[in-house]
Amino acid sequence: MDVWLPIIRDVGFPAVVTFFLLYRIEGKLDELIQSVRALPVSQTAERADDRSLPKMKKQG
Repeated sequence: MDVWLPIIRDVGFPAVVTFFLLYRIEGKLDELIQSVRALPVSQTAERADDRSLPKMKKQG
């Protein structure tokens, strides 16, 4: 806590809170980026699976 007090005094409380939240969310953003990059690969795999299944006729 001794490290944070001079930073809060120099920069201000809102800036410190902003930096803390950005630090905390960084890992979650990295996971989100990886998921978005993997999305086209998973969609291609699903389309390949759909083609291998026989088509069913709609009843009704």
